[in-house]
Amino acid sequence: MATTHILTHWGPHLIEADGTQVVAVHDHPSDPDSSPIGQGLTAATKSRVARPSVRKSWLHHGPGAATHLRGQEPFVEISWDEAFELVAAEMVRVRDDHGYGSLFGGSYGWGSAGLFHMAGPQLRRFLRTFGGYTDRRGTYSSCAAEIITPYIYGLGWYPACAQQNSWSTIVNHCELFVSFGSLRLNNAQVTYGGQGPHLTRGWIDKAASNGTSFVNIGPVRDDQAAEAKGRWLPIRPGTDVALMAAIGHTLVTEELADEGFLANYCVGWPEMKAYFLGEHDGQPKTAAWASEITTVSESDIVSLAREMAGKRTMINLSFSMQRCDHGEQAYWMAAVLAAALGQIGTPGGGIAFSFGSHGRFGAGQRQKSVPRLPTGPFPEGMPVIPVAHIAHMLERPGERFNFDGKEATYPDIKMIYWAGGNPFHHHQDLNRLVKAWQKPDTIVVHEPFWGPMAKFADIVLPATTPLERSDLGDGETMLVAMQRAIEPFGEARDDYEILAGVADRLGLADEFTEGRTSEQWLRHMYDEFRERNEYAPPFDDFWADGYVRHADMDDHGAGEMTFLQAFREDPVGSPLRTPSGRIELYSETIASFGYDDCPPHPTWMEPYERLGTDQGERFGLHLVSNQPKTRLHSQFDHSDFSRESKIHDREPARMHPTDAVARGLSDGDVLRLWNDRGACLAGLSIDDAIAPGCVQLATGAWFDPDGDGMCIHGNPNVLTADRGTSQLGQGPTAHTCLVEAERYDGELPRVTAFDLPVLVERD
Repeated sequence: MATTHILTHWGPHLIEADGTQVVAVHDHPSDPDSSPIGQGLTAATKSRVARPSVRKSWLHHGPGAATHLRGQEPFVEISWDEAFELVAAEMVRVRDDHGYGSLFGGSYGWGSAGLFHMAGPQLRRFLRTFGGYTDRRGTYSSCAAEIITPYIYGLGWYPACAQQNSWSTIVNHCELFVSFGSLRLNNAQVTYGGQGPHLTRGWIDKAASNGTSFVNIGPVRDDQAAEAKGRWLPIRPGTDVALMAAIGHTLVTEELADEGFLANYCVGWPEMKAYFLGEHDGQPKTAAWASEITTVSESDIVSLAREMAGKRTMINLSFSMQRCDHGEQAYWMAAVLAAALGQIGTPGGGIAFSFGSHGRFGAGQRQKSVPRLPTGPFPEGMPVIPVAHIAHMLERPGERFNFDGKEATYPDIKMIYWAGGNPFHHHQDLNRLVKAWQKPDTIVVHEPFWGPMAKFADIVLPATTPLERSDLGDGETMLVAMQRAIEPFGEARDDYEILAGVADRLGLADEFTEGRTSEQWLRHMYDEFRERNEYAPPFDDFWADGYVRHADMDDHGAGEMTFLQAFREDPVGSPLRTPSGRIELYSETIASFGYDDCPPHPTWMEPYERLGTDQGERFGLHLVSNQPKTRLHSQFDHSDFSRESKIHDREPARMHPTDAVARGLSDGDVLRLWNDRGACLAGLSIDDAIAPGCVQLATGAWFDPDGDGMCIHGNPNVLTADRGTSQLGQGPTAHTCLVEAERYDGELPRVTAFDLPVLVERD
């Protein structure tokens, strides 16, 4: 029995294995609050793809054959040599007949946390070596925020997140911490690329003990950590901007706004003040007005505004705030409030995006420059689409669309090459995606597991899991030697080895590999790191120790960081990279785009559906599809740890007692949730932590549709709408979604999500 180190997106662990199976997953000695999600790793050899497999019709009749049978048809196992030949030949055919832009390089997802073996960079390097492909921009997590942030602060989204207030400033200076959306510990357990020691729970506890008051504005009470000892303001989902506008109105009419800060550090305050007072649209954004929209009482709105003005206040926004119709507006309106309070640039005050959504946010660490696989430049002239426009692209080749001030055209995709990630988890309106997924001639995926991504493909190339290969892990305060714990399952190969095999058939092996094996790449990358960091031991010592701590980093993130502190101290000498050099509450640049769904200053705009309107008469529940507690996205949903949380093998759905009684439902019932877009089954859990009028169903249940497209396993994205936030951000709007619920009284279908597909012999 051997014990090895691994770094995951949810933290470091010690893996106990016998060479072929994971026997146990242990907490890492560096981690004071290890995530239980790691227990899912014990399912590393279940539901696996053992050999290269090809959908039967595609193998027998070639590209484009019977694409309507994707997700239903048997597969035929073939040799690696034949698989490499098929993939390379199809890439050449598509390039020669249709051009590079007809090949879409998917690879959206979390994949491995390793610096070398992460699937996305591997595939990008390969396709850029090939010469070109259609790529995507943005993330499902934060696309609208990524686009709007530079217009407000002159900073990219990720640099802004890295520079924001640290938890230590919250503990030492913040009096009032107001979260719009959530402050969830299970979200703060994960970081894309690798999570180091988990400190968020401890910081929240310290802040509360030190006198910080926490306020949770959202539809789920326990979306805020219990350690916060905070108060809950339930709000009708999707109406936060109206609440913010009413707070702004109170600040104006009660003369609580910091006019000096607004004049010296911002542009656009006169326009915002006029908006709050209703001078242009005739509707003052009063607390009474907002109360009708949000269900938050008028007195609570006014009290909160006064409290925010009277204390050192941090305004925190979850990612969920911008994953809704007009999602850009919440992040922009929150910036207006923080500016009106005059606290941007002060320790423990101002604005944050997003504590409780990402493990590293607020850690207070200056990130180390750790080596990554070079991907090379993106070829000039190649198409790029917004990340959540896959179905739009496949459905509408040649159609023009707007995105971030530019106009572009959807390419005509003939081939999809995907490694890492699962669009049948991330994407909205899955029945629409299934139809659009029938358009390309060929879909190639790298997959360890026979999940929906593999079952809806034509050529499935079995990939290893992080437990079956060696890598380097960026654990924030440490670099982890991710050592192979078990042998690869079946004939599975590393993504690098797979891509090198295809590259060889294309005559590009030397350019792609640079003559290095994966082990040689690891040593090369580590040596680059060691050249810049004298404390790093030789590679062999590092590998034997399992990890190296960064010498100038504190595991407890004690260093204080304050967002835009230099700008506040010297706005002339340290201007922002906005056109005005200041915080832009009104954007002339956005005004020049002329988008009717994204005005030049933040504005409350009615979403395409919400409770309290006519749509709510037909569909009386707002769907809250947040992140699960028992897995990361859809990863390891097939593990015992995730499956133990299910109700009758379905994903659990939480509902307030009054809504359950009104529908004649009992705890443990199997529900049918439905709207005009689709339906799914879920197991009912009655819980007063959910606001009335809402139903909470976590994302990530492996998509398991019946013949009518109903997901019998409980994937909420059969219900969500595939519409962009606006022409500016074009982000996903999963959190704008109304549904209805009823008891499912039919014969309960067996969940088949974790079954292998039918494998047949070649005719």
